[in-house]
Amino acid sequence: MRRFILSLVLAAPIPALAECPPLPDRTAERERLMQALRTAPDPLAGQRASDAAWAFWTTAPDARAQEMLDRGMARRAAYDFGGARAAFQELIDYCPHYAEGYNQRAFVRFLSGDFGGALDDLERALARRPDHVGALSGKALTLLQLGRVKAGQGVLREALKLNPWLPERAYLIEEPGQEL
Repeated sequence: MRRFILSLVLAAPIPALAECPPLPDRTAERERLMQALRTAPDPLAGQRASDAAWAFWTTAPDARAQEMLDRGMARRAAYDFGGARAAFQELIDYCPHYAEGYNQRAFVRFLSGDFGGALDDLERALARRPDHVGALSGKALTLLQLGRVKAGQGVLREALKLNPWLPERAYLIEEPGQEL
């Protein structure tokens, strides 16, 4: 009988050791960063504000999630797109409410030429963090790659309202009667 019970215990699925905690309320910090992005007076100030925003977006809810994010970004930087996708999938499975997991997986998909998958992930990221300038500019570039120029231009203009110094500004097409 003991062997039978032991075999049941060993065969049972092991519950997750921990669940991803909710993101802390960082509203004041986010608002300050978004204000700095919108009002940066020159390209250098814009770059500093953009760097601070990326540091904000890439701060995961806990150490476990941070390790997954960092590992995925390192794999991507090493052009190991399969390893990066796996790390970001692990992060998304662990923290489905964390926008950056989807945004980073979208970037890997974009680099791999999977523009449809990238667009899906960017939509998920933006559903969680609508003011994520990186996800907005990524969505604009993805739409352009998909040949959806008008939609891409619209999303790029949204991103530029939040950060007028984005390098993706170079992809804007001047509309009649408007200055870039």
